Amino acid sequence: MTVYLDHAATTPMHPRAVAAMVEQLARTGNPSSLHGAGRTARRVVEESRESLGAALGARPSEVVLTAGGTEADNLAIKGLAWARRARDPRRRRVLVSAVEHHAVLDPAVWLAEHEGFEVVLLPVDRDGRLEVDALAEELAAHGGQAALISVMWANNEIGTVQPLDEVVSLAGRHGVPVHADAVQAVGQLEVDFTASGLDAMTVSGHKVGGPVGVGALVARRGLDLTPVLHGGGQERAVRSGTVDVASARAIAVAVEDAVTHRATHAERLAGLRDALVAGVRDGVPEAVL
Repeated sequence: MTVYLDHAATTPMHPRAVAAMVEQLARTGNPSSLHGAGRTARRVVEESRESLGAALGARPSEVVLTAGGTEADNLAIKGLAWARRARDPRRRRVLVSAVEHHAVLDPAVWLAEHEGFEVVLLPVDRDGRLEVDALAEELAAHGGQAALISVMWANNEIGTVQPLDEVVSLAGRHGVPVHADAVQAVGQLEVDFTASGLDAMTVSGHKVGGPVGVGALVARRGLDLTPVLHGGGQERAVRSGTVDVASARAIAVAVEDAVTHRATHAERLAGLRDALVAGVRDGVPEAVL
């Protein structure tokens, strides 16, 4: 018997998400087309967008569909940095926590190496929690040069939940937009985009029972983002490309299920965790947990 424990890396697809995806894969239609098949596909996409928005505490118009969390993070980091600098050339400092996922760290470093930005790694304590005082000092000294702040909602390796309310409060005093990678938070914590005060937030399908290859950047309406991909102008003209109807439907179903059943899922996982810990201690008394 195989026991799969690496849900932080990817999760099995939820049966409802599989069924929804297969149903749409059997249909033909480009959601950008004006004929009947295209309009039908478009309706599925927009209904999925509405479902995602409702589950994440966002307006449907704020949900920008992407090909996954990595693309959404790149759009947030590069798109915000470019747009902010275009408006104010002084805005060249990209503030990210030192424990961000590489989907955030690497775009920030790329901006520094190729675009003349400066990356500021915000320190964390021994538990991986952002040192808010260090952020306050950075903003007090260089707030007028900050292009954006990116701090993950929950850490993908040790699970630390970051003090986003404090980050958002500090950033607001200096007019700095805040992005959070919430890939590991959705389905585990209460995630409400509007209530959080964030400007942008990344989610991913395959971390919550959806398919690999689809995600979303939830971006506040009116937020200035420079596109990373150019083409047909889909997704508010910041993420061009034919929208994957089947994946959009599947991620919507998966996220809705994860959010709806979050409490019962957490109770079940806690029971499994306790049983595993007890089993390890019985079999290996000297184990350090």
